[in-house]
Amino acid sequence: MKTSKSQTQLNEKDALQDMISAEKQLMSLYATALFEGSSKTVRKEFSANLNAVANSQYDLFTQMGARGYYAPAPATKQLIDQTNDKFKKEIKNLQAQ
Repeated sequence: MKTSKSQTQLNEKDALQDMISAEKQLMSLYATALFEGSSKTVRKEFSANLNAVANSQYDLFTQMGARGYYAPAPATKQLIDQTNDKFKKEIKNLQAQ
């Protein structure tokens, strides 16, 4: 069975989605490494890497939005307030423990 070039090549949207997924994974890894870093030097390096990946992820997000590939629904004030309240409660619960 012969495959065509279009069957084996990512289109632009799929490539960008794959890239942003990889950036999200890197963000998670660097955040964990930063959290668990045992020296200021190591933590500083992980922090710089985390910031660089965050900037790269934002650039990809912006490009995807500009191309119409990613259009998140706008957050309403009510949703933002609910989310803030939720996390404030979580913080209080953690501090009480």
